[in-house]
Amino acid sequence: MAETVLSSTSDSTTLTLGTDSLIIFGFPPDSTICRPLRRSSQTTWTIPYYNILWAECLSNQVVIKYARPRSKRQCHVCEIRNPVNSPNAAQWVDSLLDSAYPPNIIRAKRLRVLINPFGGQAKAVRLWERECEPIFAAANCQMQVERTTHRGHAQEIARELDVDSVDAVVCASGDGIPHEVFNGLAQQPQPRRAFHKVAVAQIPCGSGNAMSLNLHGTSSPSIAAVAIIKGVRMPLDLVAITQGNNQFYSFLSQSVGIVAESDLGTESIRWMGDFRFTWGFIVRLLGKTVYPAQVSILADGSDKDELIETHRLAVEGYRAAASKELNVDLPIPSMPSDEDRMPPLRYGTIQSPLPPQFHTQEMPDLGNFYAGNMCWMSPDAPFFPCALPRDGFLDVVSISGLVSRLRAIKMMLSVEKAQLIRFHDVSYRKACAYRISPQPRRGGGWKSWISGEGGKVLEGCISIDGERVPFEPFQAEVLQGLATVLGKRRDLFEFNGVGV
Repeated sequence: MAETVLSSTSDSTTLTLGTDSLIIFGFPPDSTICRPLRRSSQTTWTIPYYNILWAECLSNQVVIKYARPRSKRQCHVCEIRNPVNSPNAAQWVDSLLDSAYPPNIIRAKRLRVLINPFGGQAKAVRLWERECEPIFAAANCQMQVERTTHRGHAQEIARELDVDSVDAVVCASGDGIPHEVFNGLAQQPQPRRAFHKVAVAQIPCGSGNAMSLNLHGTSSPSIAAVAIIKGVRMPLDLVAITQGNNQFYSFLSQSVGIVAESDLGTESIRWMGDFRFTWGFIVRLLGKTVYPAQVSILADGSDKDELIETHRLAVEGYRAAASKELNVDLPIPSMPSDEDRMPPLRYGTIQSPLPPQFHTQEMPDLGNFYAGNMCWMSPDAPFFPCALPRDGFLDVVSISGLVSRLRAIKMMLSVEKAQLIRFHDVSYRKACAYRISPQPRRGGGWKSWISGEGGKVLEGCISIDGERVPFEPFQAEVLQGLATVLGKRRDLFEFNGVGV
């Protein structure tokens, strides 16, 4: 058994491997960059293993690099250099790295980093270079960095990627680049193998950073970088979308109605900045705007209490296993060679006859149709509180556009606390597939102008992962556990449940 205590040769400093932290008694004289994270007494410091990025023996010194929070929104690399003269120093360092990187976490990850220099406020390059790259370098990651130059570039890169040469594709961007990467992997010669081999992760650098919120619990680039370094491989459902003759894949959400319109239908008031979404949402809400559609759905569950309880049990099961130090993050099993092809669509495409299992509803007064594959849609919007990464279902919310204005405002305010599901006016279902046929509506008048529609919009908007697609019928089908991502908790998003 390896020694847990390593002593300094220059003073009384000792480094001890604790249960979940590195414990430092005293302070190494050569550690001039910054002090450890927490001080439990005048001379004792602790660094959680989660924050340990790397360690090695160099010239009779133990060098430890770790991530130290500057605030709740940022962390940076710090270093400890402790002189030692012990024959067991190398073994001690190995034990420290084993604690910092359990068997389910790949250390020194091989990363293909894609930076979108145009998205959001065009700060991705600066955020990567100042906040993130030093953290990945300190963790001994191998990085190949490339800036995207045009729409669809990330999809092209993912399509041509040597999937045996990388552990993950890291997107320094908003949600658009991960969307492209997933669709590029789907175009690989052996797409299912590509999805299995290559994890996809996000450093939040765009206007929409839902992927990082769900998998890493943060919209901070530097904190997300540490979460990626310490991330466990986890399967994620993808959603096959067929529209016209096209087929592509969604990882986040699909929306028709007020959410899509408030984002994509307010281009004429972009001068408002991010507030344009809120403005468009409020105007449409108060105007009782409706988006008529025919919806056919294959739902598995619609009892809200049961859905909430199922999610609660999933969270409690993870916590129970973690408290007993069970390996709740088992490696993803290897894929048989005969399963390289993409899984077939069980319910056909939008051009196929409607499957008899689907239940069809005419919704002339539809206000919002929103299907989510993840929980968080923005930092203050856990819109789908019962979503799970690979349960094989989308969470589908539909709301009438004719609810009273007061009721609608209460609904809007309830989203932040994950209480929207509690409203009787809200339909919340689990679905493995659906088909929606939206219908044009006539605009015009002051409401169209003030909402940003410009008084000329006759068709609505459809948003897939935040991207505009044609205003035409489409069909969605869940492909269970097809993709691989890096997250903190296998089979859970970073949300603990309704009322928690």
